[in-house]
Amino acid sequence: MAYNLSTAEKFFPALAASGAMNLVNSSALTYAQGGKVRVVYAPFDHVASHAKLVVVGITPGAAQASAALAEARKHLAAGLPITEVLRRAKLIASFSGGAMRNNLVSMLDAIGVADLFSLSSTDALFTPGAEHVHFTSALRYPVFIDGQNYNGNPDMIRTPILREIVEKHLAEEAALLPNAVWLPLGPKPQAALLHLAGAGLLDRSRILAGLPHPSGANAERVAVFLGQKDPRLASAKTNPAPLLAACAALRRQIAELNGGRN
Repeated sequence: MAYNLSTAEKFFPALAASGAMNLVNSSALTYAQGGKVRVVYAPFDHVASHAKLVVVGITPGAAQASAALAEARKHLAAGLPITEVLRRAKLIASFSGGAMRNNLVSMLDAIGVADLFSLSSTDALFTPGAEHVHFTSALRYPVFIDGQNYNGNPDMIRTPILREIVEKHLAEEAALLPNAVWLPLGPKPQAALLHLAGAGLLDRSRILAGLPHPSGANAERVAVFLGQKDPRLASAKTNPAPLLAACAALRRQIAELNGGRN
């Protein structure tokens, strides 16, 4: 099943005709608006149909969206098909190296995801061009609150204009990738995935809830999760107990998924 192109097709004429623009205030690219909330179209529609891992953030920020729009305009001007324009624009949403990827690979390997996919390491999923990892957001298109990047407030599930995006676009991706494992980067994307699971739109057992954010700024929590730092030596800002419990629970979860495959 291919992903839906209708939203991209609706906004691409405006995108192609536009030069530099104030993304936050662009009426031509406004997807939805209500009160303080404005949702703006940016070309994040592409779904990596062979992905085994889905990494879910909150929503694209203005800088990320502007870069994707510029990339899309360039390829539209070159006459590329819409699906290829979307694929290339989406590439800027991925991360290819650094501490974030290293931390993510280490944690996924530690809980057994490499074994689940018969790999020596989940690092193999990040092979350039293979699209074994799908990067997305709980809210596919950029959201602004009073002109500022959305940071999780107001609650996306309790805000109708935002919940509709979760239930339409994120649910579409869940339907396209039913056999992937889903990694929410933080509690807000996790809540969106659990909302879909509660509605029967995503298998709860495939959501990796509780994994620490792999950001390099989160190094101590990652080290405790991996058993690389004695929890008794953790600083006051890190609570080891939930991290250790999450690691144990995720190992059991992956083991059960792996058992179900064999």
